Amino acid sequence: MPNRTTAILTKNDYAYAEILERILTGRLEAGAVIPQRELAQQIGVSTTPLREAVRRLAAEGFIHLEAHRDARVTEVSAEEARHLYEVRESMDPLAAGLAAERRTESDLRRIRESLESMTTLRDPADVEALAAHRAFHRSIYEASRNPILIDVLERLWDKADRYRLVGLRFRGDSPSDVDRVTAEHRRIADAVERGDAAGATAAMLEHVRNSLGRRAIDALGAARG
Repeated sequence: MPNRTTAILTKNDYAYAEILERILTGRLEAGAVIPQRELAQQIGVSTTPLREAVRRLAAEGFIHLEAHRDARVTEVSAEEARHLYEVRESMDPLAAGLAAERRTESDLRRIRESLESMTTLRDPADVEALAAHRAFHRSIYEASRNPILIDVLERLWDKADRYRLVGLRFRGDSPSDVDRVTAEHRRIADAVERGDAAGATAAMLEHVRNSLGRRAIDALGAARG
């Protein structure tokens, strides 16, 4: 989910965050027409900031705009799911390895706090569980102390959230899945805490390969077939 802070948002930023959250949670479904006037009324802004937010989201690939036609939420695809997975398979382990080498005491505190705050993700509409999951991964990214890598991974996370929901709808987590994911997160945190870069890299790679993003590739491939 988008990163919400206590900072005061401009109307453009507020509209952007609201529309993005609706897309990521599936309240605005893939392929759906965006009712701009109605949506502006729902979120309490005029059509001007809403249209600016739509243009921004179109530039980021979440919305498709055609001349003189409605704006639509972009479709999800097995190809994009695969591309996201391939990038995360390389970059998330890199961030974890760097975090193990560079983490500070404040980083470790955030990692442990976010780990303990995580809840089981069973329902695609469970925004709080998704946000807690993201907070843990953000704490690892930030501990890498590489601002370019952090920025890239944050932007990837927004796109990947749609595919996590696809994967969860395709097949919900079993009790054994829940136990496995919990253990994976703990192995990542433990390796970062003890400064084991190789262990953190390996633990994160295993986590990505077992992820809902990987499951989404199978789901969309099956739907296409």
